[in-house]
Amino acid sequence: MSELSDGWEMVIGLEVHVELATKSKLFCGCSNSFGDQPNTNVCPTCLGLPGSLPVVNAQAVQYAMTLGRAIGCTVSPSVFARKNYFYPDMPKDYQTTQYDQPTNEDGSLELPDGTVIGIERAHIEEDTGKSTHLGGGGRIHDATATLVDYNRAGVPLVEVVTRPELTSADEARAYVAELRDILIATGVSDARMEEGSMRVDANVSVRPTGDAELRTRCEIKNINSLRSLGRAINYEARRHVALYEAGEAPSQETRHWDEDGGRSTSGRSKEDADDYRYFACPDLPPLAPTPAELAAIDEAMPVLPGRRRSALASAAGVSMAETSLAVERGLDTFALDAIAAGGQGISVMKHVDQNLADGVGVMTAESFAALVALEADGALSATQVKTVLYEMVASGGQPADIAASMGFEAMDNSELESLLDQLIADNPDEWARFAEGDSKVQGFFVGQIMKATQGKADGKIVNQLMSAKAKA
Repeated sequence: MSELSDGWEMVIGLEVHVELATKSKLFCGCSNSFGDQPNTNVCPTCLGLPGSLPVVNAQAVQYAMTLGRAIGCTVSPSVFARKNYFYPDMPKDYQTTQYDQPTNEDGSLELPDGTVIGIERAHIEEDTGKSTHLGGGGRIHDATATLVDYNRAGVPLVEVVTRPELTSADEARAYVAELRDILIATGVSDARMEEGSMRVDANVSVRPTGDAELRTRCEIKNINSLRSLGRAINYEARRHVALYEAGEAPSQETRHWDEDGGRSTSGRSKEDADDYRYFACPDLPPLAPTPAELAAIDEAMPVLPGRRRSALASAAGVSMAETSLAVERGLDTFALDAIAAGGQGISVMKHVDQNLADGVGVMTAESFAALVALEADGALSATQVKTVLYEMVASGGQPADIAASMGFEAMDNSELESLLDQLIADNPDEWARFAEGDSKVQGFFVGQIMKATQGKADGKIVNQLMSAKAKA
């Protein structure tokens, strides 16, 4: 949902930087590992020392092509280029990347709600080192000193660039979450945003609603959580609207997100491609994937989250969006097996979402389906079902046997009606309020019935009895 004032809409493009899960760096044999002592995983090649030459990591290229196929890109012959700029975390004073001939182009990614986001490219490049600015709130402008760790310099990346087609912060979060699930499913990356192996740059602009113009954008750099991504996009879009409504305009620049302050701050003016003086890297040959290599990647491709959601939605009779949590938790196969064993789809999904956040333990899909059937038949109340379910997760067993051992049995409706009549007689004012349409007191009556029956009553039946009596 947009947080902009009426008459304005967001235009968002994302650049997601993904560190690949290789054992070594992109152009040398140094270890690609997180959290090691600073400047211990370095060599003449990743430090850019004279006379050193790069050698391409074949596994990194394989991972990049795998990701490209997973997001529907065309995988083509590609060329490495040098992107020239000076910054302390770039030991060579240039970054080896891909420019006009990237490995992956023209893909798309479908979100759980069915929205399709176009992907312009997903190119291979090397990561930079990590700068730590001392003093001044951690920003370089006011720092008293800067420490640089080159362990990350040369780590293989794929930068996934969307087209400017996202229209809200919620949509941007959904896109990054879906991409993260694909990365984990394919094994291309661990996608740990908290460790920096997945970082997002958000290009944000605004325009009058319905206008086709692409106005000046600002790029918010290195966002490392979904929460920060949403907050940063909404803040930046509101900032642009305020400028336009004051008769001003934003400048094209990079900005940094201050999570504690809830605001973006100016970084540097945004360069265009010409400023980087790209040229083909003379030390690296072109990459030319063969049809056999691409066929092998397709053959090894796991079932991706989108197809898993589709299969579960079809079996359970729910929407694709309603299967997202089950797929995210890796419970979709279990849910499918339970439905195949006779479990009612909607009830299966309800328990998977609400009661199985910590997994299914030793419970089998068949016993779970049997429990769902007992619930559907009214043999167990909702409270009893939860109690039996938790016992099955912990210790296994059949639901009917567990229910019997716990003394659970369905209550006769006439007994429930008698209890309700007594409760109404004892609480005439509360009942009058309910009968007049005050639903706030409904929970009071249900709670008292549950207390009187030690949780054996079926709340659904109690509600039905209450409604019938109120209408009588």
